Amino acid sequence: MIITQEGHRFDPWAASSAQNVSTRTARTSRTPAEQRQPVGAKTSTLLLSFAVLAIFLAPCELSFSAASTAPTVSLSATRLSFGDVTDGTTSVAHAVKLKNIGNATLVIENFSIGGINPGDFAQTNNCAKSVAAGGSCTIGVTFAPLTTGLRTATLIITDDSAQERQTVSLTGVGIVPAVSLYPTQLSFASRSAGTTSAAQTVTVMNVGIGILEIANVAITGTNAGDFAETNTCSISVTVEASCTISVTFTPTANGRRTASLSISDNASGSPQTVALSGTGTAPAAGLSSAILTFASQAVGTTSAAQTVSLGNTGSAPLSITSITITGTSAGDFAQINTCGSSVAAGNTCTISVTFTPTASGTRTASVSVSDNASGSPQRVALSGTGAAPAGIGLSPASLSFGSQPVATSSALQTITVSNNSSTSFGISGLAIAGTNSGDFAEVTTCGSSLAAGATCTIGVMFTPSATGPRAATLSVIDTASGSPPTANFTGTGNPDVILSWSASPSSGILGYNVYRGTASGGEGSTPLNSTPTSGTTYVDANVTPGTTYYYVLTSVSSSGVQSAPSNETEARVPST
Repeated sequence: MIITQEGHRFDPWAASSAQNVSTRTARTSRTPAEQRQPVGAKTSTLLLSFAVLAIFLAPCELSFSAASTAPTVSLSATRLSFGDVTDGTTSVAHAVKLKNIGNATLVIENFSIGGINPGDFAQTNNCAKSVAAGGSCTIGVTFAPLTTGLRTATLIITDDSAQERQTVSLTGVGIVPAVSLYPTQLSFASRSAGTTSAAQTVTVMNVGIGILEIANVAITGTNAGDFAETNTCSISVTVEASCTISVTFTPTANGRRTASLSISDNASGSPQTVALSGTGTAPAAGLSSAILTFASQAVGTTSAAQTVSLGNTGSAPLSITSITITGTSAGDFAQINTCGSSVAAGNTCTISVTFTPTASGTRTASVSVSDNASGSPQRVALSGTGAAPAGIGLSPASLSFGSQPVATSSALQTITVSNNSSTSFGISGLAIAGTNSGDFAEVTTCGSSLAAGATCTIGVMFTPSATGPRAATLSVIDTASGSPPTANFTGTGNPDVILSWSASPSSGILGYNVYRGTASGGEGSTPLNSTPTSGTTYVDANVTPGTTYYYVLTSVSSSGVQSAPSNETEARVPST
């Protein structure tokens, strides 16, 4: 019987007899017979034979091999390719799985990156100092190219496996986008402040070998608010692709205006800039005088004209909206001008003002020029003194009653009659004459004479008899020189409908409500009067010439209860 065990010779049948056991290791000296054994498992043969119950047992062989114990490394990949990565950026991590497929613990000594471009790659891992048999861990590798072109390196894992060192080849290509701007500056023509130019366009092209990533497009610089942009640029612009940026110019002030179009991206030299410039033009209004003062002027007489120059010292036309007289005594001053609707840059025009006091004492007003220059409206202060003439004077020298419904009387307006001399004058009468003298009436406190320095009053009412402008003149007939002094009256008659009715016989009536419509039976539900009218007449002044109106009336009790409507009446307003 032969029993084979690596490194030993053993006779199991003679195990109880120490002198029959012969043991040798494979690494000790061998007998000549052992040296003749083939290389491989060390095999020793023990032949023995013995008789049991007279039976001959033939020799037999048994062979034993001891299994080896060692770690073995398996990698999920031996090559990692990162493709194109923009310079200055880091790729996503690529993973390599390390597995110990041996039957002993793997001891890891070191992870490192070597080769031509080791600085372009980096690794992290979750591997401990050792990996048990059958265990695994992961190594993550990233690529951050330091320059353009092909970059290579090697991931090296040093351990106690039979191979002692595992390697993974690493490759990647560094790329970089590049920007071309056309044009590199935009110059806008001169234009008036506050107006917007046509758009000018800048083309942004990616002329590099990587994707151009645009982070922001903005207007910056001294006069950034004078320029605006819109663009077609998305976040990414592929190689050889382009996008456009449109810029407009809206100057906010006069003079040269500058800014920059700024494009922030991942290309070298970011931010890229385009110079922007333009000139704002604006009018500038200047008056030769801010004040015009008139000497004392007899009431009702007109002064010589005084002039003021309006100049445009700006660089754009001065557009004039209006030139008016405003203020407390605006009616005492008048103006004419040569300005028209605009004044060219560098030109001037004149405004001529006269003073015609309507009453004695200080009179003030302003010339107001509304235009498109800053500080509009421009103003010239006006002042003068109205002097009562020697003898009888009237103040004011004119009365304007404005609009008044036809056949209704206005409020009373008053004219003061003054004796400006040192002697008494007789007053023989008052007379109203002119085209519409019957539309005006007077009442007076003046007697038949007026003592030196004394005054009296004349009250005037306007009751138009027809629609349209109405005018007349009052004369005071006296014994003073220059007699008679006069005052002018003006007013406008408005069409109206005057309603009258008999009072209700019922007791406790608070007043009446008037309802109107433009068709029979179509009177509105809201009365024309905001509160009940206590009288028995009502003037409807808000009417249109040539229109027929229909009216009904209700009485309102003190408790607010309305009666049924009255009979309907109609009125046609004459055409003017």
